[in-house]
Amino acid sequence: MDQTPETETPQPDAPQKKDENSGLIQKIQSLGQTNVPQLEGSSIHCLTIVGQIEGHMQLPPNNKATKYEHLIPQLVAIEQNHKIEGLLVILNTVGGDVEAGLAISEMIASLSKPSVSLVLGGGHSIGVPIAVSAKYSFIVPTATMTIHPVRLTGLVIGVPQTFEYLDKMQERVISFVTSHSKISEERFKELMFSKGNLTRDIGTNVIGTDAVKDGLINEVGGLGQAIKKLNELIEEHKNDKTDGIKQ
Repeated sequence: MDQTPETETPQPDAPQKKDENSGLIQKIQSLGQTNVPQLEGSSIHCLTIVGQIEGHMQLPPNNKATKYEHLIPQLVAIEQNHKIEGLLVILNTVGGDVEAGLAISEMIASLSKPSVSLVLGGGHSIGVPIAVSAKYSFIVPTATMTIHPVRLTGLVIGVPQTFEYLDKMQERVISFVTSHSKISEERFKELMFSKGNLTRDIGTNVIGTDAVKDGLINEVGGLGQAIKKLNELIEEHKNDKTDGIKQ
């Protein structure tokens, strides 16, 4: 007796998979990635800041850029997620939008969780405040950091008020860097307004060991040292919380 072949029933989870794929696409479009780049089996979150920091003006598509609107929700999620115990910030940036860079710096500095930054390649311009915004900072021996005055852009009109605006913004940068590192205000300004270090321009290129000597960065080191230090800070943070509960 012939048996009628069984017809394949549609999978009930097919619509769900379609919805999940749509959700992933939306995350990629809004955050630049599908999820938090958290290390497997680790409580450390890795935040990468590379290329040019994009602020209010959108950069051309061929530019490698870090969008500050992508970083802000990630930092909020890091602060709220109890599974994340520490933040590792990896920098290789040429700088970019000053206000966006300061906003990112302030958010990293105000995190209640331990944070460590590592400068690879370069941490130039507004990348300097971001590098020092972490609780502890590292720089590899070959990395450089360019310190220079705030530049005039086409977004503001060249009138006396413009220079006052730039001067105040520059003071905000100087104040933030000197309050989150061991470099003195006098030394930082000396590097910022130095003539001759940069050809036909004002400013200074600071290489790894010199950044540490000047007190701008805490220590020369690479990825291994940065993660080791972050784990130490996480343990200290846990002990402080435990002691607080006991008291």
